[in-house]
Amino acid sequence: MLTEMQVKNAKAKERDYKLADSEGLYLYVTAKGHRSWRMKYRFAGKERRLVLGAYPDLGLREARDRKADARKLLREGRDPGIEAVKARVERAVASANTFEALARGWYALQKDRWTPVHASDVIGSLEKEVFPWLGKLPVTEIDEPLVLSVLRKIEKRGAIETAHRVRQRISAVFVHAIAEGAGSRDPAAVVTRALKPVPRSRKRPALLSIAALHDMIRKTEAEPASPLTKLASRFLALTAQRPGMIRALPWQEIEGVDWQDDGPAPDALWRVPPARMKLMLDMKHDAGFEHLVPLSSEAVAVLRAAHVLTGRGPLIFPSNRNARVAMSENTLSYFYNRCGYQGRHVPHGWRASFSTIMNEWAERQGNAGDRHVIDLILAHVPEGVSGSEGAYNRAAYMERRKELLGAWATMLLEPFLEPHKMLGWPSR
Repeated sequence: MLTEMQVKNAKAKERDYKLADSEGLYLYVTAKGHRSWRMKYRFAGKERRLVLGAYPDLGLREARDRKADARKLLREGRDPGIEAVKARVERAVASANTFEALARGWYALQKDRWTPVHASDVIGSLEKEVFPWLGKLPVTEIDEPLVLSVLRKIEKRGAIETAHRVRQRISAVFVHAIAEGAGSRDPAAVVTRALKPVPRSRKRPALLSIAALHDMIRKTEAEPASPLTKLASRFLALTAQRPGMIRALPWQEIEGVDWQDDGPAPDALWRVPPARMKLMLDMKHDAGFEHLVPLSSEAVAVLRAAHVLTGRGPLIFPSNRNARVAMSENTLSYFYNRCGYQGRHVPHGWRASFSTIMNEWAERQGNAGDRHVIDLILAHVPEGVSGSEGAYNRAAYMERRKELLGAWATMLLEPFLEPHKMLGWPSR
């Protein structure tokens, strides 16, 4: 049997040669000085050779261990050479089946089942929260501590609900990998109990006085931010619609506005298809559940300002990185937090602000019946509503809706109208 010194001193000669060890193991030395461990064996009556690894990367002791493994396979009736080829193929397949590759495959299969806003949220959360840390790893190499470390980063920002949503999406990718034969287990399934519990459902924080909203408008307009972020915030405030609808708002849903003319647009209308609404799945395919939002002159002015920036693309308020991708769900939240409104007012809070203030205003005006119109503006669907009834309600009281949204715009912008002309808001 060879010694460590004999192996170390094996130098190149004029021709390739072998230094035998035991049980078919030998060191093969080429004329150029390359040394490798090889094994000679017989299988099915034929002599075969197996390359175990290069020296010095593979030492004498390790070479003997691999020889022992190969001889065990022979005793089990398996060819070590074929098993080595299978192992190489499996490693190649594993390296190709990275988490990101499988996640994008899963997303491609699922996205047609989702609304555009939800689809954008799903892939956006994976690209931001998961791919930078797990994307290049084979799914077979990802374990529970790795998954938990990614989710802990999200928790540290205080985004507990986001961490749980991302865990669900990671888990779905692993289930997809198992179904495709690229994985064997779901490490994201067992980390749920290691995460912080989701806080009990509570109302989204919102400012409920017009004076407080005036102060917020001053602060948000003074805060350094992307022009599109500020325009999206203005449009959200003026329309009181769901933030997700606004982030993914395409230009084609806006009607009655001449983008080449700054004149009045009395018939300006935002027509939201049911597929983009927060509805039961069967309602999303019922054209009667489209949502109509009459646009005030102030809302039209915001859109005209945005048209200068994004009018050539499909979306009014796209991501800063890609004109075809909706603005992130966190953009406005982070913006309001920077302005000092964390825990006091969130993007969705504009809906509560509008509902509370306008209902109180309507009662003071002696128009308590406006409560129903305000609900229509907010696209609240009562339980048990049928498709035909929904179609009628969606088009009802359009003139009064327009009046109420106009009154709301005046209330919001009263301190900023002419002659002051503050903050770049349009005058009525």
